[in-house]
Amino acid sequence: MTPFGIRTDGRAVHAVTLSNTTLRATVLTHGAVLQSLYLSGQAHSLTLGATDIAAYEGDMTYFGSVIAPVVNRIKDASAQIAGRAHRFQANEGPNTLHSGAAGTQNALWSVQDHGETHVTLTVTLPDGEGGFPGNRRITATYALSGDTLSLDITATTDAPTLMNIAHHGYWNLDGSETWAGHTLTVHADRILPNDDRNLPTGVVQSLDGHPHDMRHPRRITPGALPPLDHNFCLADARRELTPALCLTGATGLTMEIATTGPGLQIFDAAPINTGSLATLHNRTYRAHCGLAIEPQSWPDAPHHAHFPNIVLRPGEPWHQTTTFHFTPASSL
Repeated sequence: MTPFGIRTDGRAVHAVTLSNTTLRATVLTHGAVLQSLYLSGQAHSLTLGATDIAAYEGDMTYFGSVIAPVVNRIKDASAQIAGRAHRFQANEGPNTLHSGAAGTQNALWSVQDHGETHVTLTVTLPDGEGGFPGNRRITATYALSGDTLSLDITATTDAPTLMNIAHHGYWNLDGSETWAGHTLTVHADRILPNDDRNLPTGVVQSLDGHPHDMRHPRRITPGALPPLDHNFCLADARRELTPALCLTGATGLTMEIATTGPGLQIFDAAPINTGSLATLHNRTYRAHCGLAIEPQSWPDAPHHAHFPNIVLRPGEPWHQTTTFHFTPASSL
């Protein structure tokens, strides 16, 4: 553990670096952020990140963070939970995005345990914070094993609440200015169409003939790929760890993601511009700088009874595992 910076509230942020012979990852106590990930033989980080805590408290809030209690959007910043109406912070027009200011991307997590190849961080969310009920405890463990990074997340509550947690990493395997030339495969045969507020319409649409059908490897380029900020439906409920996505850079380096989550939000980063913030790649991250890939449940589930339920009750621990497996071009 090494000092990383001081937050605006005066509290210190630390960086925990994990390494083995293949991978080196740095995780921050702020937001449980995966700040960087290096594969042996590659000079650039495969995930996008910042070198200054000010960036993570500013326009790079979501980069690499673990977002809880509810990632993605909640329509009209409100929901019924166990028969009671609850209101949350409206921070994207009338809607709630990523739990608003109460999201764990803004929290200072505690290090529970760490070693050369793993770190476990925890955060406690008090009852009513951001409008979400229940005293909740969330634990995130990053671990390296050979050429694989795993992220294991658990959550508990003492009252019925909403829980949909995701890692919000931005990936560019080439270290290039955009993800142009990457090849993407998504193991989903359905997608959630969005309305003009970027909320699911409630329709669960087949990918047959759809412009976002990526069940077979597809070389992607900004402009040629329609705008993308959608949930791909992997399953109707949580399941065993199952392959979800394969991303290959133009250089041939490949990342394969498996998850127990039933959904996968993919965002093309079209609106991104980090301005003068200090980034890992020593340049401004601009439109299409990386693909945001977020294993999670389906968004806005409280307003769609046919979506996988995201209500968490006391005595029903929440658990999600995601793995990121890397293969260098020379091994293909």
